[in-house]
Amino acid sequence: MNSEIQAFNNKQTVGDKEICDLLANIIDSELTEAESKIWHAHPVWFLDGNPIVGYSKQKKGIRLMFWSGADFDEVGLNVKGEKFKDASIFYNKLSDINTDDLKRWLIKSKEIQWDYKNIVKRKGLLIKLR
Repeated sequence: MNSEIQAFNNKQTVGDKEICDLLANIIDSELTEAESKIWHAHPVWFLDGNPIVGYSKQKKGIRLMFWSGADFDEVGLNVKGEKFKDASIFYNKLSDINTDDLKRWLIKSKEIQWDYKNIVKRKGLLIKLR
């Protein structure tokens, strides 16, 4: 696991750390070609410089977000972004995580991508990559 991401996880409460560690380990194992780093103060994984998935600590719990997740057609990703194509799920305990769902979403994250990397250059216009 990326040392910056491990440091982020280590700062969480015991329960949240367990969630973050499991998420990071599964994401790392499924997105082996991804670059991971702390981006805007949160763990994020990138494919070819494009943000794919990340998580953050919020009042509702640990939020797992897929940048292009609104197009995954997945009931579990029920928190949709209003402006972009993102979708999220919140976790409050380790048992909330369905690893089969997570792995399926990670496969879809490689297959369905919008170009967030160039969104500023395109003045907010999103282009579908795959």
